[in-house]
Amino acid sequence: MPEVIFPGPAGRIEGRYHPSKRKGAPIAVILHPHPQFGGTMNNQIAYNLYYTYVKRGFSVLRFNFRGVGRSQGSFDHGVGELSDAAAALDWVQSINPEARTCWIAGISFGAWIGMQLLMRRPEIEGFISIAAMANRYDFSFLAPCPSSGLFVHGSEDRVAPVKDVVPVIEKVKTQKGILLEHAVIEGANHFFDGKVDELIAVVDDYLDKRLGASEEETAALPPPPDPVEEEAGED
Repeated sequence: MPEVIFPGPAGRIEGRYHPSKRKGAPIAVILHPHPQFGGTMNNQIAYNLYYTYVKRGFSVLRFNFRGVGRSQGSFDHGVGELSDAAAALDWVQSINPEARTCWIAGISFGAWIGMQLLMRRPEIEGFISIAAMANRYDFSFLAPCPSSGLFVHGSEDRVAPVKDVVPVIEKVKTQKGILLEHAVIEGANHFFDGKVDELIAVVDDYLDKRLGASEEETAALPPPPDPVEEEAGED
């Protein structure tokens, strides 16, 4: 899990990058929760999503948005963070020029950024959006949504209540062949406290369906180390 520093629009960006051993392997980029409410690339959900893609043979990058950790710059209310995400995708593509496809996985604020990036980058073929705050951020730009993906929420999420979020997701327009799925984790709050394993199991099931299981690669890899830092999450 090597540390990396790459250029971004506001200065250097700090990340963690795991290259695949397979030539032409797909790319995954993980986007963390809100920078002003404790969100970093070491958030426990971001960390687990990172290894979810690693075990499937992806080249995976997670990084800190501007102003977080050793990433330069300051919070920019989503505008600059979208530029950071684009720069991160550019960087990982530059060292994986044979990769044809990419997946985006975002948590809360990161899910909003990820879906905007999805609209701008046709090579993104799938997404995972966890605790997307569709009640607080405008998702109407998904018209139509260009790629299939999965939304996941907790039934006890008081930041983005399911009853407020589901109608927004259902209004997202899709084109032929694009399917949007929505899963609800019973008893989970916005941070999935005590429910991260259940969350990752749901994501794994979805990726099995989309990509196929990768048991051989998974068996060959050791379990991920404990994260150095786990964030409580964001408001």
